[in-house]
Amino acid sequence: MNQRPAVAVLGLGAMGHAFAANLLKKDLVVSGWNRTKSRGEDLQQAGLRLADTPQQAVEQADVVISMLANAEITQEVLSKALSSFKQGAILVQMGTIGVEATEKLLTTMAKERPDVIVLDAPVSGTKAPAENAQILVLASGDREKAQAAEPVFAAISKGVKWLGEAGAASRMKLVVNAWLISMVQGLAESTQMAEEFGFTPDQFWDVLDGGPLAAPYAKAKLGMIEEGSYEPQMQLTWALKDARLALAAAKESRLPGLNVTAKLWQEAVDAGYGDKDLSVIYRYLQENK
Repeated sequence: MNQRPAVAVLGLGAMGHAFAANLLKKDLVVSGWNRTKSRGEDLQQAGLRLADTPQQAVEQADVVISMLANAEITQEVLSKALSSFKQGAILVQMGTIGVEATEKLLTTMAKERPDVIVLDAPVSGTKAPAENAQILVLASGDREKAQAAEPVFAAISKGVKWLGEAGAASRMKLVVNAWLISMVQGLAESTQMAEEFGFTPDQFWDVLDGGPLAAPYAKAKLGMIEEGSYEPQMQLTWALKDARLALAAAKESRLPGLNVTAKLWQEAVDAGYGDKDLSVIYRYLQENK
C-alpha cells in the first residue's frame, strides 16, 4: 500500500464525522457511510465520497474505520460489508464495544476474512478533542502489518499508545472509562457539597488549579456545571453503556463504586437526561435531593 491510503469511515456520528473531516484536511481520499446519510452531507464539498451502503463505502478502501454506536450495530454493519473489503485491507475498530464483542469480532474476521488485518483501536477523548485531532488512540494488533494505518492515526489524533495483541486496547479503554466515570461522579458530588457550604464551582476550581488534582477534564466539566449548559461531548447514555461494559468484563475485580454509579446513572437516563453530557449527573443530583 502507498503512503496515502484510501480510507472509509463507517459511522459519521460525532466522532466518526470528526475523523472524516480531519482525514480530508490531510488530503486523503475518504469515503463515508452513516445510517442517516444526511450526517455526512456537509463534508461532501470537502471531498467526502458519501456512500449509500457500507459495502459501497469500503470497496476501494485500504483502511476501514469502524466508529459505530455499540457492539450490536458494529456487528450488523461489518457483517454486511465484510465481503466487500479489499484483499489485505486494514480494519480499524475504534468504537467502544467491550471485551466480549471485540473477541467475537476478531474470531469472525480470522475465520471469514483472514487476509484483513484487524486493529482494535478505541480512543481516549470526546467530541471537541476529536474535532481538533487531539484524541489519543489506544491501539492493539499487528503494528508491523498495519503500516498503512499510521498516516490515518496521524491525521485524527495527537498520538497512539500501542498495547500489544488485538483486544488489549479495548480492555484498557474500559479501565480508562471506569476512571473517567468515577471522576465525573465524584466531581458532581463534591461540587454539590461545595455549593451547600457557600462556594461556587469557580471557587472550587481555583483551589484545585495549579495543584496535582487540577485535571483539565475536571475544569471543563466544572465549566459546564457553572453555566448550566450540558451540550454533549460524551452523552450520559454512552457513558452508562461503557460502565456496563466495564462491569461485565471485569470478572474478578470488586467495583462497588462503579456498580452504584451505574445504577444512579441509569436512573438519570430513565428520567430523560441521557442525551446530555455526562456531567449533567450534577443537575440530576440537585433536582432529586
